[in-house]
Amino acid sequence: MEIGPIWRTMLRNKSSYVLIALQIAVTMALMVNAIAIIQERTRLMGRPTGIDEDNIFTFNSTGFDPNMDFQALVAEDLDAIRNHPGIDNAVMTNSLPIRNGGWGQQFQTEPGTDVESVGTGIYFVDEHGVDTFGVDLIAGRNFTSTEINWFDPESDDMWPSVVIVSAALAESLFPDISYDEAVGKTAYVNSVEPITIVGIVKTLQASWPSWEHIENASLVPQKRGATSARYVVRTEAGYRDEVIPQIEKMLAESYKGRIIRNSKTMTEVRNDAYASDSAMIKLLFFVVSVLIAITSLGIVGLASFSVTRRTKQIGTRRALGATRPAILRYFLLENFLISSVGVATGAILAVGLNMWMVQTFNLTPLAWYMIPSAMLVLWLVGQLAVYGPARRASFVSPAIATRTV
Repeated sequence: MEIGPIWRTMLRNKSSYVLIALQIAVTMALMVNAIAIIQERTRLMGRPTGIDEDNIFTFNSTGFDPNMDFQALVAEDLDAIRNHPGIDNAVMTNSLPIRNGGWGQQFQTEPGTDVESVGTGIYFVDEHGVDTFGVDLIAGRNFTSTEINWFDPESDDMWPSVVIVSAALAESLFPDISYDEAVGKTAYVNSVEPITIVGIVKTLQASWPSWEHIENASLVPQKRGATSARYVVRTEAGYRDEVIPQIEKMLAESYKGRIIRNSKTMTEVRNDAYASDSAMIKLLFFVVSVLIAITSLGIVGLASFSVTRRTKQIGTRRALGATRPAILRYFLLENFLISSVGVATGAILAVGLNMWMVQTFNLTPLAWYMIPSAMLVLWLVGQLAVYGPARRASFVSPAIATRTV
């Protein structure tokens, strides 16, 4: 089949072919960048928090009794929870990873107000924090019970003298040494307060899923609170959903001067943290599907119109000896040429749009395989869309050539 005659025929009636090519180009540009965003969001949503998500839940205990001894109540609660069947460990803390709310702090390697600092998420815990979170302590040691204290706003020593940090934070603070060599190093809080790194955990995310330094997190050996406590509980494998109502009932009955609320599993915390990203992925999938469907319908419409308009011409070719496969190939090749112009234009538009999005929204540049993959998909979609009308054209009878309009 000669490409030249097909190309010249298209040039004589180029308006409809140009519109379809532009539709394919726009579809490709939007599809490629939508899929790139989907991949980026999926990657972010799949990042490990570093804790034992499958077996962790959290809840709040909020007191309203003015005579409540808060510190004694926390000690009683934790002792009761830790000794409950099916419970691995428990801790009172201010937050947990990707909760969208927590404590942030700046660490620096030298004292002073003009020293470069590194941001970190802070989790206030006791010596049970490492085990309750289920983090992997890969260097150094855990806190000892003697290192845990209650925050005293009247004291000049606001921060404990030791800290456990994530490997990512250790590498950010001391980029010239390996993370395990950071054990024993001193960082500074509030510009002048020294704090010694005694342990490194492999992975621990901060509380803000959209923060670019989310892997920077720290465990601080301190208890804070006056009337409300957030408990994080780690259960034995498979017991989480069973023990949640038991723990709530036990604590509610043990002290009537408080309410137990906001109970959530870590699975629910993750779902809430990435709800907007999940909704965006679904929306983009829908948009891509609609774009492909509209493009397919446009190709079908153009091919059907072309077949109808050229029915007598097709009949004449059939009468002159053209076979059905030859007619089928003609329309398939014609659509392939249109699609090729469209995907070539779309590739340029896709790269340009991605460059703008990378600069404006700090997205990841397109992977090398995205453009050729999209081109193959749209070529295939185009061929499948035109196949029906092309097959119908191949069944035009040679007798049509003898009829008058």
